[in-house]
Amino acid sequence: MIGQYLTEEHRECDEIYAKVEKAVSQENWEEAQKLFEEFADKTILHFRKEEEVLFPAFEEKTGITMGPTQVMRYEHAQARDLIDKMAQALKDKDKDTFLSAGESLMILIQQHNMKEEQILYPMTEQHLDPEEMVAKMSELK
Repeated sequence: MIGQYLTEEHRECDEIYAKVEKAVSQENWEEAQKLFEEFADKTILHFRKEEEVLFPAFEEKTGITMGPTQVMRYEHAQARDLIDKMAQALKDKDKDTFLSAGESLMILIQQHNMKEEQILYPMTEQHLDPEEMVAKMSELK
């Protein structure tokens, strides 16, 4: 249930990003800006759900604080930096920089999501109450 909930968010963010990339490629800057803001907002909210709800609950329950959650936080920070770089490139209407940073972000995110979906989410479901976690994560806006 935790994995399904968060994996659906991964897919939703991927779909929005594909639309952003298409708009940037076509230099449709207004549409790209609108879609990018949606992508960035949803991605950052997803990170917050993990960092503020799921990871602390998992760490408290298992005592594992230097394991997978630490790696995921580090990768979230890398993703945030790339999102910031992309936001600036979009503001500057710099298609090449945007697409280059976007490619780096997509590589990072795909590898990150695979680790979460195959390793971390199953671990959290073994140790935490899935319904409680999904309810708490759903409260964040």
